[in-house]
Amino acid sequence: MSSTSQKHKEFVAEPMGEKPVTALAGIGEVLGGRLESNGFDKAYVVLGQFLVLKKEEELFRDWLKDTCGANSKQQKDCFSCLKEWCDSFL
Repeated sequence: MSSTSQKHKEFVAEPMGEKPVTALAGIGEVLGGRLESNGFDKAYVVLGQFLVLKKEEELFRDWLKDTCGANSKQQKDCFSCLKEWCDSFL
């Protein structure tokens, strides 16, 4: 099993609520700003896109790259974070 960041652990440990998009693992201030400018200002809005894409890793990672320019590690971290959150709370 791969190691996860503290940010990832904190995100998946509790309900999402109104957390900002930057609370997602792999999403810092720069990518968060790009997502916000595209209407994805909260973590739950990104979760909605994740679900629309049927939790498919390749589709979600491509969307994240196209929407905010996330690199491969950032895509993987964000996908893993949302997938684990869904496994725990949905």
